[in-house]
Amino acid sequence: MHSHHPPTVSALRRAATAATVPLLVVGTAAAPAAADAASPAGSTLTVAVAQQVDSFNPFTAQLAVTTNILSHVYDPLVSNDQETSNPAPALAESWDTSDDGLTWTFHLRDDVAFSDGEPLTSDDVAWTFTTIMENEAAAIANGSYVTAFEEVTAPDDHTVVVELSEPQATMESLTIPIVPRHVWEPIVEAEGDAFAEYTGEDLPSVGSGPFVLTAHDRGQSITLEAAPDHWNGAPGFDNLVFRYYAEKDAAVEALRSGEVSFVYELTAAQADALSEASDIAVNFADGKRFQAFTVNPGARTQDGDEFGDGHPALRDRTLRQAIVMAIDNQEIVDKAHGGRATAAGGYIPSRYTDFHWSPEGDEAVLGFDPDAANAMLDEAGYETGDDGVRVSPDGDRLELRMHVHQDRPDNVSAGKVIVERLADIGVEVENLTVDPGVLSDALYAAEYDLIFTGWTVNPDPDYVFGIHTCDALPTEPGTMQGDAYFCNEEYDGLYADQLREYDRAVRAEVIHDLQRILYEEAVVNVLTYPDIREAYRTDHIEEGTLLTQPAEGGNIWGQDGYWAFWAAQPAEAGSGPGGGGPSTGVWIGIGAAALVLVAGGAFLVFRRRATAEDRE
Repeated sequence: MHSHHPPTVSALRRAATAATVPLLVVGTAAAPAAADAASPAGSTLTVAVAQQVDSFNPFTAQLAVTTNILSHVYDPLVSNDQETSNPAPALAESWDTSDDGLTWTFHLRDDVAFSDGEPLTSDDVAWTFTTIMENEAAAIANGSYVTAFEEVTAPDDHTVVVELSEPQATMESLTIPIVPRHVWEPIVEAEGDAFAEYTGEDLPSVGSGPFVLTAHDRGQSITLEAAPDHWNGAPGFDNLVFRYYAEKDAAVEALRSGEVSFVYELTAAQADALSEASDIAVNFADGKRFQAFTVNPGARTQDGDEFGDGHPALRDRTLRQAIVMAIDNQEIVDKAHGGRATAAGGYIPSRYTDFHWSPEGDEAVLGFDPDAANAMLDEAGYETGDDGVRVSPDGDRLELRMHVHQDRPDNVSAGKVIVERLADIGVEVENLTVDPGVLSDALYAAEYDLIFTGWTVNPDPDYVFGIHTCDALPTEPGTMQGDAYFCNEEYDGLYADQLREYDRAVRAEVIHDLQRILYEEAVVNVLTYPDIREAYRTDHIEEGTLLTQPAEGGNIWGQDGYWAFWAAQPAEAGSGPGGGGPSTGVWIGIGAAALVLVAGGAFLVFRRRATAEDRE
């Protein structure tokens, strides 16, 4: 039997007190009048956000902003450690594994209650998992976690047993939000086939996390109130408010004026400017996500029905590879990110050292080499016209559309570089900088040639590989699960192998091979791993209470858990528009409650939402 047990309380206290980055509170400057009227009582921490939530239904929510918010509302069975991001206990204090890896027994805490006072038991866990197993709509966000689940049982109130049909390497990454059965079972039954569209707007929410979702004014703000009796200790702030700013510049000005205390996803220029501002600190961390562009290789459904209007020449791998070879990723780092990024090689950011792969030596077949790219195209019969634009062997002029997010300055700048570099190999690009919704529509209709995408990668990278299996192709136009119409039998076999492999080193080698295939096929083309750039006010916070993940050089927003905003302490009583000091709950150190809703369901149909880049 193999067991995992939680660290000691003293070790957790040391982990918390070792943090040296200040925490965030709302500024002393007054918030806008509309926000004042709705401001909750007590101390309030306010975060500037731009993205609208997709749903508060934890079974279906996938957008990054929603999963980050819901990570404070629902606890998972297993978490990720704040200091290291490694698997750590949460609702499950420990777990045992049978020698064959097919039976997993999770031992739950006995002191957990939902926000309505009802105890959380193993029945809630078993019902949550079983619902995802049996209900396709409930599996939209997290279905990939249960693909090998045969049965989930609750032999007593604090024991959950999961029987697997085959080994599943993600068993220590079960960050599925555990919901109260007594609340959600009637909803699932009442909604029926419409459950996929149920948005969970019946507030306040009922969860076991450190905050309760209490209000949503769409396009204005989202309010969470502290759960004073949370098993891991009450949050330091009475309220956590996410306030919308459509433009990042407006959010930055709100930070400067004190309307908010935290802003994330800064441009390099904004981060550099804020670094010089008084009472504001900028946090830089190694990136968790990648910036990429995908090529339309010819969209089709799982049944082989073709659709969309991608340029036919892009079905040729030689052309796709030449496009990659014409682009200098380091140039994009310098010009689009101001040097605040890493030139990408493989699919997994270098932050994840075990799983990261970068082509080297004989494997680096697509390195920046426009001369070689031109030679490849010449040999393949792509003749250059009088206007300098090539024509395919089938007579199709190489004029490609490229869709770029207009709301992401780094993407806009990178797009301009790509236009120039592809011109060097005789490819003309129509640079379409568009609203994210327009880009999303083009992606799901397959009415594009090149399109900017990107994903946040979690400590366990299974999901971001699952979206490129043949089973992830749409069942019909508009039901695409990933961001590329990619299907490769060798890739599918390797994907299944890594999911069955418990030995981390062996699994990492298989994951490296998956990245090699994606690299060589040149459909999913990674450009950079942008640094995380976020800023907060230092005059509104108590020194040493901001917990980054990992502890050294880690990020604040987008953690695999709720550490930062849960541990945050106001600098002094009366700061912020709500007034008041910290809540009276006892901070008991970092235990084991964390949740990132990893966008799952790699083998399930899901409805179109927003751009792939916005999803986890």
